[in-house]
Amino acid sequence: MRQIEMLFNKYKDAPLTQELVDYHQNLVNRLKTDIMQAAKSENVPTRITNLESMINVMTRWLQIRLSGKPFNGEMSHFKYVSNSTKPVFKRRVHKIKGSQGHRSSRH
Repeated sequence: MRQIEMLFNKYKDAPLTQELVDYHQNLVNRLKTDIMQAAKSENVPTRITNLESMINVMTRWLQIRLSGKPFNGEMSHFKYVSNSTKPVFKRRVHKIKGSQGHRSSRH
């Protein structure tokens, strides 16, 4: 499941082609069949709910991308995480004159 999550996050912003759609549908079918059966045989309820949320995110991705809209987010811990909810850290670099303080922060 983690491997599929990493693969999904790699290709989620790629241009939509028929090969990508086929690859994506193959991953979703594997989640629905093989991996779902393994999760049910292990009898771990959180794994089954994570798998269902992962399938929902991946099917919504395909619907959003086929409608021509961008997918603003990624999958983290088998759930959809929007780009706007991530923390943004301020990075302001001060180049102070001199040889030692190449890039120092002024506190």
